[in-house]
Amino acid sequence: MSMTSREDHDASSLISQVEHALKLSNDYALGLVHPDGHWYGEMNTNVTVTAEYIFLRQALRLDLKTDIAAYCHYLLSQQNSDGSWGLAPEYPGDVSTSTEAYLALKILGTSPHTPAMRNARAFVLKAGGIARVRIFTRIFLATFGLFPWSAVPELPVELMLLPSICPINIYKFASWARGTIAPLLIICHHQPVYSLPNGKSTDNDYLDELWVDCTNKSVPYGLPLWDLMSQGEFAGLAFGVLDKVLYQLNGLRSIPLIRAYARKQCIQWILERQEKTGDWAGIFPPMHANMYAFTLEGYKLDDDPVRLGFQALERFAWEDEKGKRIQACVSPVWDTALMTIGLCDAMSPNKQTIDHALAWIRARQLLEPRGDWRVYRPQLAPGGFSFEYENSWYPDVDDTAAIILAQVKHDNGSIGSNSVIAAATWILGMQNPDGGWAAFDVENDKLFLNKIPFSDMDSLCDTSCADITGRILEAYGLMMMKYFSAKSDADPLLHTLRAACMRGMHYLASTQEPNGSWYGRWGCNYIYGTSHVLCGLAYFVEKRLVCVMVKSALQWLKSRQNDDGGWGESLLSYQSPDREQQASTPSQTAWALMGLLSHLPVTDDAIERGIRYLVSSQRPEKGIGSSWPQAEYTGTGFPNHFYLGYDYYRHYFPMMALGRYLQGSRGLN
Repeated sequence: MSMTSREDHDASSLISQVEHALKLSNDYALGLVHPDGHWYGEMNTNVTVTAEYIFLRQALRLDLKTDIAAYCHYLLSQQNSDGSWGLAPEYPGDVSTSTEAYLALKILGTSPHTPAMRNARAFVLKAGGIARVRIFTRIFLATFGLFPWSAVPELPVELMLLPSICPINIYKFASWARGTIAPLLIICHHQPVYSLPNGKSTDNDYLDELWVDCTNKSVPYGLPLWDLMSQGEFAGLAFGVLDKVLYQLNGLRSIPLIRAYARKQCIQWILERQEKTGDWAGIFPPMHANMYAFTLEGYKLDDDPVRLGFQALERFAWEDEKGKRIQACVSPVWDTALMTIGLCDAMSPNKQTIDHALAWIRARQLLEPRGDWRVYRPQLAPGGFSFEYENSWYPDVDDTAAIILAQVKHDNGSIGSNSVIAAATWILGMQNPDGGWAAFDVENDKLFLNKIPFSDMDSLCDTSCADITGRILEAYGLMMMKYFSAKSDADPLLHTLRAACMRGMHYLASTQEPNGSWYGRWGCNYIYGTSHVLCGLAYFVEKRLVCVMVKSALQWLKSRQNDDGGWGESLLSYQSPDREQQASTPSQTAWALMGLLSHLPVTDDAIERGIRYLVSSQRPEKGIGSSWPQAEYTGTGFPNHFYLGYDYYRHYFPMMALGRYLQGSRGLN
């Protein structure tokens, strides 16, 4: 056999393997769809979410006995070999996470003398003990008298009275932050101390075994003012001084009339944002904290806001052979949109299933004029989609762009539909002055707010990011290619889209790393960011600016390919980019391939090796087809602090990559 014929045979064989893999993955996807047309996979997080739910039930004297075994089984299953609990599987132990897990297990009745608890205790003490935990953990410990409230930053509820024109107000915080801060203001006003199994005490000794020095629990929560000054941290210095002044003023509690009014306004603000189902913002932290806030303000457990709130929290529960845990969020709209894109890219013959899925999604478009995004964009017409089942106040830009892609990929005719036009127009209005797009908010970039003493997770702002901007360029690029190319250049929306994309490209040029990659805010990490940008830039390659960006990005992606043909990147890359490479994962391999496939022929060696990795790593699952096993978390909540393991990332992203390869092999893209 000649070299040419052998290559043709190999290519033909690979295409056949891809076709077979896509059939099996299509079967798996169809086997998971809910009767109403949507998909919903588990969103894995670290154990703190479950632990904090256990704290809540203990604080409010709610039943824990029913699920003791299931909760304990889950918590212990997540423990590392060194006794710690980390932020994600295979992630180094974290003292805050480990402390919360230890307390939860102890509340549930696990003996401190078991090997698991002894090992956990040894890890926490080696890490500096409870004195080293983050502020949020301090607050939860303070509610049980395990940390003095004086060692928690002041959070005056009067913050809720500051108007939106002020440089600091509730709307200057990111959506997830403001939803959580509001109930924390109430909690910190009351400074409650709840009972533990050993009783109630403002200086409870229940966790003294985790203190290096339990005789002095008033541990400072920030650097001394002098250190901040010497380091030139002037924002931190200003907030530190303000915090000390507030402490001397008893957190403004001594002004009863203003305080009472502020508390009332805070509760009203929270009530306005509760969904009919009981949800707040569709995420655990505000839902959880609001239960404390309402009961502290005199609400009973059977009052509607509290009753519905607990029902919403229980809907976040997930139980299987691993035990029972609470998810930080649920992702049905996101999962359904991406699974639909995967089926479209894979050229699934099941058109009716896709129709059904898109109908389910479109019914959730948020077209009512409400949402915190309107505070700074009051004239912008609604049209976004949220991530969760119920979250009408916080549509997100990323989901909305993905849903445009899903609709257009399935049916070019949908481009002119009310749904797509409304979504695209809303996204246009959410573009930041720097040309990029953030997740939920606009002009939410006052990073000095992260110097506030209670912000030790650097997560108070929602700034532009490359991955979301890349997805929007992809959505707009597809729209312009499929629809507007046939329309007059006088079309006003076409001009607006072009101008927005140009600003987006300049933003991406300004944020590209020297090595050619882009930082990934919502997925791990540089592979995610680079892939999404490359997919977006593929529609604008005629511009010299784009060519320059693409060339170095492709080189970087190729340089990160593993010997097995796949790609993998550690969550530790958020701490240190030089620690980025790890064993290949299906989702990250798929991201890399989609980036390469956007600009290179399917015959490129790196692409073929990556495709072979995906084909060879697929495995039968649940008797309904095949998927790709993946234990690693590749989703990001807050870099360096909170990570997400989307169960379906291992499935629909490989489907997209294989499908786009097959389309390219057939000359269809």
